[in-house]
Amino acid sequence: MASPCKLIIHGASGRNGKRLIALGNADPEVSLVGAIVRPTSTFLNQDAGQLAGGSPIGLSLSSSWPATADAVIDFSSPEGCMEALHQCVDRKIPLVIASTGLTKEQVAAIEQGSHAIPICYAPNMSVAVNLTMKLVQQAAQALRNVPGGADVEILERHHRYKEDSPSGTALRFGQIVAEQMGIDRHVHGREGLCGKRPHNEIGYHAIRVGDDAGQHTIVFGMMGETIELRVAASNRDCYATGAIAAAKWLIGKPAKLYNMFDVLGL
Repeated sequence: MASPCKLIIHGASGRNGKRLIALGNADPEVSLVGAIVRPTSTFLNQDAGQLAGGSPIGLSLSSSWPATADAVIDFSSPEGCMEALHQCVDRKIPLVIASTGLTKEQVAAIEQGSHAIPICYAPNMSVAVNLTMKLVQQAAQALRNVPGGADVEILERHHRYKEDSPSGTALRFGQIVAEQMGIDRHVHGREGLCGKRPHNEIGYHAIRVGDDAGQHTIVFGMMGETIELRVAASNRDCYATGAIAAAKWLIGKPAKLYNMFDVLGL
């Protein structure tokens, strides 16, 4: 990249937004030009660097969008994501979407927006998570016709403040398995006398404890043997660095809907 990527962080006051500010400011290939929050935010006009736990960087949190930018990272909420999408389509700015909990209608709006601008949309920006998704895809494909069938369960663990369950990442793992194994039934938790487990289902289990940054375990259970693929984050930096890498990669790409497999060449 000839000059630093002029980057806007949308959802700048959130946990991941703060890490995006800290890591983006430390990256010589990035120039932070916007730290966007809601008009009603109590963090308006605060210095973004100080909010992120560092020294002042001369960039204040604002609800107003700067005149120019090379890319935007949205790490906000489903409603905030739609506002970022609207702004980026109007301004023809590439957009990285890392928000989760989106409805089918909101995902459809993102797909429509990708006809006008390049968008990278992924439920998880972590390099390790996306590599694990590739491994899960390969495992599910190989186990599709295993004698006796393979049962699939997905366990995910996150911090107490997470609002959506199961996580968007867990649902994406399940989608990958379903596509490869031809499964069309998704069950969220179990309670009571629910009978024998059918093969044609994926079970999801969401755990919310403390400040856990995120763990996912995909279990393939067969008669006599089990495969578990587990990926865990020790802090939020993996999500922020992945999102920044996606933003850099997206610059100059044609209008299209991309994902982290595209960014990582998987």
